[in-house]
Amino acid sequence: MTTDAQPATALTPVLSRNWDRPDSFTLQSYRETGGYEALRTALNTDPDSLVNMVKSSGLRGRGGAGFPTGMKWSFLPADNPKPRYLVVNADESEPGTCKDIPLMLANPHVLLEGIVISAYAIRSSQAFIYVRGEVLHVIRRLKHAVAEAYDAGLLGRDILGSGFDLDVVVHAGAGAYICGEETALLDSLEGYRGQPRLKPPFPAVSGLYASPTVVNNVESIASVPSIVANGVEWFTAMGTEKSAGFGFFSLSGHVARPGQYEAPLGVTLRELLDMAGGVRAGHELKFWTPGGSSTPILTDEHLDTPLDFESVGSAGSMLGTRALQIFDDTTCVVRAVGRWIAFYAHESCGKCTPCREGNFWMVQVLDRLEKGEGTEDELDKLLDICDNLLGRAFCALGDGAASPVMSSIQHFRQEYIDHVEQGGCPFDHRKSTVWGADS
Repeated sequence: MTTDAQPATALTPVLSRNWDRPDSFTLQSYRETGGYEALRTALNTDPDSLVNMVKSSGLRGRGGAGFPTGMKWSFLPADNPKPRYLVVNADESEPGTCKDIPLMLANPHVLLEGIVISAYAIRSSQAFIYVRGEVLHVIRRLKHAVAEAYDAGLLGRDILGSGFDLDVVVHAGAGAYICGEETALLDSLEGYRGQPRLKPPFPAVSGLYASPTVVNNVESIASVPSIVANGVEWFTAMGTEKSAGFGFFSLSGHVARPGQYEAPLGVTLRELLDMAGGVRAGHELKFWTPGGSSTPILTDEHLDTPLDFESVGSAGSMLGTRALQIFDDTTCVVRAVGRWIAFYAHESCGKCTPCREGNFWMVQVLDRLEKGEGTEDELDKLLDICDNLLGRAFCALGDGAASPVMSSIQHFRQEYIDHVEQGGCPFDHRKSTVWGADS
């Protein structure tokens, strides 16, 4: 959330409400602002009623896919005798996405409260938080918050005298992008190399340790306490009919005031840019991503597209993680896309041929085009590779990698051709500020 004064109706600071407090991450600060009161309410509510409450709220997964959270909880088989597990996906690594890490850093207890409520609702006594290993400061803060919660009787045995038991483990990953995919995350959590599993069976039936498992994003779980505390109608009053509630919109790149803007779903980029001071002075918007680099890029003609799952889908992209990367007119689209595909080629787990080979060869083609060594025919070659990636890879990494290539050729085909006809990139990279351009 930005600290600059904004119109009262424009932002909905719920998760970020107390980020400006210097002690916002402590248990005392969280309790002083109403923290863990929703947990008391939840522990006096029937678990099935909590599941129905989350279903009725319309809360959809905030990790990218947008699957209804309560519905995912309801998929756990009632007749399975194995223990149930709750796993929080905190392996935030999508280029441009930077919402979960600041949330855990500034307010880890809202996540912990959401974990206890969610675990109680699905009748789980063991939860894991899988955190990206590079963010050591976040891991330390989470572990400190977990220790505070145990000491206060908010975790462990007989929580708040309810008879409900829950243990929470903070697990550090080893820095693999693929472990953001839920089944690869589960393999990693079990001690194996992180690679996607074949589905079905889905985690709800056979997840962690072949037991029923719910895997949810940090922001999804952190949103649960506010729903319990304020009610379903409060939550559905924000957002749109099919994309209810609020969420973080992470503005980065060529914008005057980058940061986290917590707003109702359905807000537009134009509105967010107005709050963020617009594109940097002297330049105009060229293209942007609505949900990180694995979502098809959009242009200035999509400024007024409501940022909800359905509207962004109708515009030809995906809302994803709401990572709004802003690129102005100094940016070479071929160079930007090339950097993204180099990332995906590096981070591909190599399990399936379309992703392993497709990303490798797209890097070669994009490099040739940028150096002026490519041909116009190679645009068709790129699209042919994308066609073999889209829907044919073992997991969504293949689809995500195809998205920026296909959409950039759709919107900026002439710029690709200019690289061929002008013998290289027409942009002066010394003046360009694409990430990595001047390094």
